[in-house]
Amino acid sequence: MRILGISAFYHDSAAALIEDGKIVAAAQEERFTRIKHDPAFPVKAIQYCLDEAGVTLDDVDHVTFFEKPFIKFERLLETYLANAPRGFQSFRVAIPVWIKEKLFQKALLIKELKQFAPSGEVEGKLMFAEHHQSHAASAFYPSPYEEAVVLTMDGVGEWATASVSIGRGNALTRTREIRWPHSLGLLYSAFTYYTGFKVNSGEYKIMGLAPYGEPKYADLILENLMDLREDGSFWLDQSYFDYATGLTMTTKKFDDLFGGPPCDTDSTVTQREMDLAASVQVVTEEVMLRITRDLRQRYDIPNLCLAGGVALNCVANGKILRDGAFENIWVQPAAGDAGGALGAALAAYYCELKQPRIVASGLDAMSGSYLGPEFQQDDIENRLSSAGAVFDVMNDEQLLPTTAHSLANGEAVGWFSGRMEFGPRALGGRSILGDPRSEEMQKTLNLKIKYRESFRPFAPSVLREDVDDFFEHEGDSPYMLMVADVKRNRRRHMRSEDEMLFGIDKLNVPRSDIPAVTHVDYSARIQTVHAETNPRYHGLIKAFKEQTGCPIVVNTSFNVRGEPIVCTPEDAFRCFMGTEMDTLVVGNCILRKNQQNAALAEDYKDKFELD
Repeated sequence: MRILGISAFYHDSAAALIEDGKIVAAAQEERFTRIKHDPAFPVKAIQYCLDEAGVTLDDVDHVTFFEKPFIKFERLLETYLANAPRGFQSFRVAIPVWIKEKLFQKALLIKELKQFAPSGEVEGKLMFAEHHQSHAASAFYPSPYEEAVVLTMDGVGEWATASVSIGRGNALTRTREIRWPHSLGLLYSAFTYYTGFKVNSGEYKIMGLAPYGEPKYADLILENLMDLREDGSFWLDQSYFDYATGLTMTTKKFDDLFGGPPCDTDSTVTQREMDLAASVQVVTEEVMLRITRDLRQRYDIPNLCLAGGVALNCVANGKILRDGAFENIWVQPAAGDAGGALGAALAAYYCELKQPRIVASGLDAMSGSYLGPEFQQDDIENRLSSAGAVFDVMNDEQLLPTTAHSLANGEAVGWFSGRMEFGPRALGGRSILGDPRSEEMQKTLNLKIKYRESFRPFAPSVLREDVDDFFEHEGDSPYMLMVADVKRNRRRHMRSEDEMLFGIDKLNVPRSDIPAVTHVDYSARIQTVHAETNPRYHGLIKAFKEQTGCPIVVNTSFNVRGEPIVCTPEDAFRCFMGTEMDTLVVGNCILRKNQQNAALAEDYKDKFELD
């Protein structure tokens, strides 16, 4: 039985295909269209999934959309009616769009899907999952657990902003939820907006900025914006927010409480923004810790699964793990709306069609999240040659130590290998790599290659067998969704003058043996690399360890800020030529910048909007 899952029309559209419960393919539309967070119907992602399985839509039994548009429309109408006449301007903007496009999404979906079905038969296959059901299914069914508590948190689905379900075997039963307009995701997004970053894009900047600040405003948030209970349930005072009925995230009352209007998007980040980021991060962690402690006590199940946009907050995830309420935690790597496509397919297969479930052996059922397109070596060579690239071809026995040597010499290396990752993190399929021992690497990657803010941290990819030599972490973290502290014996002694630094001045102080991946609070966003799921990437890091003694490389996504992660060899070559990257590896081809035709260089610094 084949089921195609789709998410679309808000942000991060995606498609996923499962066959008898096994995940065959999954990808975001943005990777093909090159439009960051592309919300359009995922034509190219669907075509990829069908091509990967070698089928057309006629060979697919069901197509499942990740949410229910009519219920969302019900929430929209009820919200405006409850708040009238407040919010009329927002209502006037939203209703025509809903009437013209969103209210009739079933007809639109059928029309779009017919292009993939030679027979034209589509309507009888179409199903609709509920938004948080899709998130919960994406978290539980690929997990390695027979039984688990499943927590989903995001901005909002239809009505739910957070949900709790119990997964057992093939069953997934909703037990609790928090409803609109009370949303932890939207609280975080309100501070994203207020500090001058883009909503639904810049939230991870708040997480990265938080360690530079002090949580001076946390009490203000808890005393004024939020009524937080012991079990983690909460109520938000809507007089401070404008997202329910307005055109912005916050009101003047919010501005007055925190001492001024929202920051301009082009303004320089100050200590105040760092303190605001630290404050909302601390509050988010407190909410999630109260919820998870209560869930363990309430259900007495040792396993926790997480999904929804809030589950991408890897700092909070790490604190939940170290808190110890749950023995085991598994986070869906595509935790946001893109993962809803996969969850919709899985929900249809297990929840609706009641198919038997075989719990994944090994890490999980996600295949390392390497679920996107792969390119064969002869195709890679043809594509690079057509793009004008100059390259050498090596076998792995030559390529891995050669690439490791480049890294050890301080080069920034583009690494394009195997299937593309599903989800927002590059995991060694489409990555830019560096030497974590370098004191300059973080600044180099941010300013000369990613063209983004200098404070943004980078992740360490570490051999799974060596993770506890460097980090206060003994388990698996294959998806870069857990933050852990660098071990004390790896840290560097701080001078008294360094200890006195505040804010962004902390950035340039080396804090450990691996300064390029050690954040200012001695933390790191870990990716454990497993020979079972990515033997080639594991082999590269092993070669780097053999040459340097260090089992870690810096790993950041293969793109510049505002650009989707590269998908094709041509995407990789363009990004390589548009940045100050030194070396590019695509399959078994290796390219050196100084050997390329300089006329092919592009100005990537200003090519994409700020994310």
